[in-house]
This record gives sequence, structure tokens and C-alpha cells, in this order.
Amino acid sequence: MQASTHLIKGNLEVKISKRRDLPCFREFKERKSTLTRNLCIRKGSICSGLSSGAVSMGAELARARDNVETVARSLIKFRSVKAQASGGDVEDLAPINPHETSTGTVLPFVGVACLGAILFGYHLGVVNGALDYLSKDLGIAQNAVMQGMYHDLYTLLAAAAVGSFTGGALADKFGRTRTFQLDAIPLIIGAVLTFVAIAQNVQTMIIGRLLAGIGIGITSAIVPLYISEISPTDIRGALGSVNQLFICIGILAALVAGLPLSWSPVWWRGMFGLAVIPSILLALGMTYSPESPRWLFQQGKISEAEKSIGTLYGKERVPEVMYELRTAGQGSTEPEAGWVDLFSKRYWKVVSVGAALFFFQQFAGINAVVYYSTAVFRSAGIASDVAASALVGASNVFGTVIASSLMDRQGRKSLLITSFSGMGASMLLLSLSFTWKVLAPYSGILAVVGTVLYVLSFSLGAGPVPALLLPEIFASRIRAKAVALSLCMHWISNFVIGLYFLSVVDKFGISVVYLVFAAVCLLAVLFMAGNIVETKGRSLEEIELALNPTT
Repeated sequence: MQASTHLIKGNLEVKISKRRDLPCFREFKERKSTLTRNLCIRKGSICSGLSSGAVSMGAELARARDNVETVARSLIKFRSVKAQASGGDVEDLAPINPHETSTGTVLPFVGVACLGAILFGYHLGVVNGALDYLSKDLGIAQNAVMQGMYHDLYTLLAAAAVGSFTGGALADKFGRTRTFQLDAIPLIIGAVLTFVAIAQNVQTMIIGRLLAGIGIGITSAIVPLYISEISPTDIRGALGSVNQLFICIGILAALVAGLPLSWSPVWWRGMFGLAVIPSILLALGMTYSPESPRWLFQQGKISEAEKSIGTLYGKERVPEVMYELRTAGQGSTEPEAGWVDLFSKRYWKVVSVGAALFFFQQFAGINAVVYYSTAVFRSAGIASDVAASALVGASNVFGTVIASSLMDRQGRKSLLITSFSGMGASMLLLSLSFTWKVLAPYSGILAVVGTVLYVLSFSLGAGPVPALLLPEIFASRIRAKAVALSLCMHWISNFVIGLYFLSVVDKFGISVVYLVFAAVCLLAVLFMAGNIVETKGRSLEEIELALNPTT
């Protein structure tokens, strides 16, 4: 059976009736002349005693450790094969060992990484408030297609697709923290070029947005990757969803930054220039942030990996985490995966699931709502663009906070299904509000309610879960590149929606477009129910062992 069999599963769910306990390891206790080590395995009644009297303590410890790892590795392999043969899921496996409470300092480094998420959201949202003002300055105010092309096609999203590919390769070659620092270069230069652009100079603006697009494309790939790899298992879901929360904060920051436009129309340049500040802070913060211990281990930098683990989780967790890395086979003799490997029979199914997640996320209509929310509310009779956009942004933040608290309790799959179901119902409400004449007197209120409910539903699952789930389900040797490839689907889909949304609305009407988005949400629910596994409460190494027992 292929390594991806557990990931692409049918509707049949087979539960393992009895969970088998993995080895319990007692501490080594130092004696003056003897050392006793007992390894007890339940349901097997196997006891192995290791003793030493004449040999040195160091040699005995090394021998005992090797024996323990050999037996444990065999048992873990056995459990992976059993789960595969039984059709079991990742959630059917008992943890490799209990995860002790960490005494390290993960949160500050997650916060530094999330500066990239803020930039992601800020660059996505900054055009929404500034579009009318920059369109007048650049002479494209009467051309809806040109606005879309400037906004999306030749600038931010096209460059972001390239950036996401680049981010995966850079992260594999230079490491996660160094890639963040390299990423700050196009982000800073792009913001500066946009800020200093001379009036009527479309080319300078496009170059600036191209560089910013490359920057946020790289960011979109490495922020969830880095957070997933440094987060403790028990709170990885909550910390992973923080990425989406800070994207929402970035969008809100862009909205707030646009407030001075009401009395200073040329302030749109300053709005783009403000992006320099978090870009510089990101580069400086990563100077003091630990590298991903998983990447270091893959590179054979064992001592540096142990140091990073100690910083992130506390020194008492170093043996446990290093043992999990060894057990999962990271740093094995297999060569580093190339882009072509992602399309091999071994990995293609799992990679296609990742790409499908972002396809459904984008074609469910979220960025059409965010990018053009002011225009949509205006057509529905909502006078205050700022108030409407603020309501959308606040709903996004509120929903993401709720998702963060539920991620490690309810799980990823259930949140995805609930999210897309709510999004579909909201889009249907929006479509009907513009179609049924009986609802015409209330169309403005229904537009606001439907949009807010849509964004709230999105933020509960469709927003935060894909970027969190992908680093969890991809094997270590393909993780960075596979995440980057999936994010490329995000940007390509985003690219198409941004380019054609206004034109399609002009041709078919907003009601029909919303109805199509509702249909996509329904298809997404069916796909999630049949093809997504649950990963909550499992370390990345445990998930890899279960989904890739042959690696």
C-alpha cells in the first residue's frame, strides 16, 4: 500500500477496538557499580533487563539507549503497519510518549514569525481603501479591468505565486530563519518604491508591487511552516491558527491606515510605505530566533538542533524530541526531495489534497469579498465604506480567535466542514437578497448580515486550517516544497478571482456569482468529508510515521 493511503480515505471508518500501548521508559538511575534498566511493554509481557557491573557507566548508558530505540522503533513500525492494514486514521494511534510541560519560550518566536503574516494581510488589504485614490492618480479610474490588472494580474498575486515556489526552495537550502531575513529584502524595497513613486508613473508602482508580491508569496509559505515545526504538539493547532489571526490583523491595520484618506487623498502612498516598518522588524527579530530543530536535524546539525530544542521547549525536553526525530527517520539516507518528487506516485495524492484545500478556499469567494467589500456594500446601499469594512475585519478576527481555542479540541476536519457549510449558507443568503423582490427593502441589511456571517464562517476553519494542516500531513523530506506548491495554488486561484471578479459581476450580476460561490462551498464540504484526516494531538513525527510508514 502506498504511503498516502491513510490520507486519501473513503467514507468507511474503521476504529481500532483496543489501543496498544507503546513502551514506557523509566529513567536511568545511577549506581556506584551497577545499572539496571527495565523496559516494560503492556500486553506483551516482555521484560528485558540490562545490567552492568564492570563496564563504564557511559558505555552502558549508550548500549541501553540503543537497545531501547531498536525495540521502540520496531514497535512503532508495527503500529503504523497495523493502522494501515486496519484502515485506521492518525487519531487511532496512541501517542508515542507523554509530552511533558515545556519550560521553553516558543511564543515570542511565533510572534516574530507572525510579522510576516501581518505583512501578508496588510498588502492584501491596503489596495481596498486606496484603490479609488491611486486610480485617479494613475489615470485608470474609468477602467475596471485595468484596476483589476494593476491590483492583481501583473503585480501582487502573479509575483506571490512565484514567491511561494521560491520560499520552499530557500527554506530547504538556507533554513527557515535565514529565509525570513532574505524575504525582508523585496518587502522593504517594494514598499519604498511604491511610496516614492511619482504621480502618473504606473511602472514604478507595478515594480514595487511585484517585489512586495514576491515577498508575501515567500512569507505565505514559510510562516505556517516555521510555526508548525517549532510549536509543541499540545498547542500546535492554536499557534498555527495565530497565523491567520495576524493576517486578519494586517487587513485591519490596512483599513486603519486608510482613515487619513478622507482629508488627504495623496496619503495612499504613505499607506504603502508603512509596510517598511514590520519588514525591518521581521528581519531583526529572526536574527535572535532559533532555527527549526527539524530542519537542523535533517542537515545533520545535531548539536545545533539540541540547542534549538532547549531554547524552544526547555532542556528537559531535548532527549524526548531528539528521540522522536530519530524515530521518524528525519535525516535518513534518502536524498532531499526535488520538485519532480512531489508529482511521484508516492506523494502525489497527499500533495493534491493540499492544493485542493487552497483551491476551495479561494474559489469559495473569500478574497472577492475582502478585496471588493467596499464596492459590494456600496452597491447594496451601505453608505459608510469604512464602517462596513471594519465590520468585516472585526468578524474575521473574532472568528479566528474562536477557531484558535477550538483547534486542539474539536480538531481540524470538523472545523473545515462546519466552516464551508456556514460559508455556503451565507452565500446563498446573499444571492437571494439580491434576487427576490420581496427581500428588496431589506437587501442592504441582508448584504451586511450575509457578508459578516460568511467571513465569520470562513475564519472558523477555511481560513486558518489549510495552512496549519499542510505542514502536518506532508512528510519531512517534502514538507517545505509541498507547502510552497500548495500555496502556489492559493495565489493562482487568488489571481484568477481578482482579475475577473468585477468583469464577471458586470456580465452576470452579483447574485449569480454568489450562487456559484455557494455551490463551490458545497463541493468543498463533500471533499473534506471524504479526503481529510484528523491530526490534532499528534507530533509531526507521529503523523509522518502513520502516513508514511515506508519512509
